[in-house]
Amino acid sequence: MELYLIRHGETDYNKERKIQGSCDIPLNEYGRELARETAEGLKDIPFDVIFTSPLCRARETAEWIARGRQIPVYEDKRLQEICFGEYEGLCCGRKGYNIPDGGAFFDTFFFDTENYQTPPGGESFEDVISRTGAFLTELLQKKEYQDKTVLLSTHGCALKAILANIYHTPVAEFWGEGVHKNCAVTHLSVKGTEFQMIEEGKIYYTPRK
Repeated sequence: MELYLIRHGETDYNKERKIQGSCDIPLNEYGRELARETAEGLKDIPFDVIFTSPLCRARETAEWIARGRQIPVYEDKRLQEICFGEYEGLCCGRKGYNIPDGGAFFDTFFFDTENYQTPPGGESFEDVISRTGAFLTELLQKKEYQDKTVLLSTHGCALKAILANIYHTPVAEFWGEGVHKNCAVTHLSVKGTEFQMIEEGKIYYTPRK
């Protein structure tokens, strides 16, 4: 199996540093531009099937890549972004920060993941690793996909959780080199249960300065 992972394009919440999580926020115009350019960059990759988070920002990103091809696109909730519960819609940027926790959310979520405190009604890192891991295990067990080229359209934290399952990354090291850019693409080659990283976080567009 050739396995590709993509983070969705930009949304207004990304731009405004608002917490998205399970909020169903659409791509903005720049996000659509990124998806179009990424689709062009991937046009020669012979995808056989696409699995996507049902959240519209990931679904639309997947649809841009599938456009003009006869590729089935399937939704799976296990590819959704981590849920932040009561904190969704609040600002986590240094300017405009309005999460009622004295700044602990931002610092622990990105820089001290071992001590991250799950917001009321939200998910933990372990929760997201567990459900994305269940999806990945199921995908790898399906014989019809073992020699196929598969794309997963997902989100920043969910994508890292998939990689955490593959590399058995401890929560303390969850982010590694950091969250992937919008529409960044990661390619792995899979033989049985063995994974080879071909390329991680590749972008097919020139980022705005």
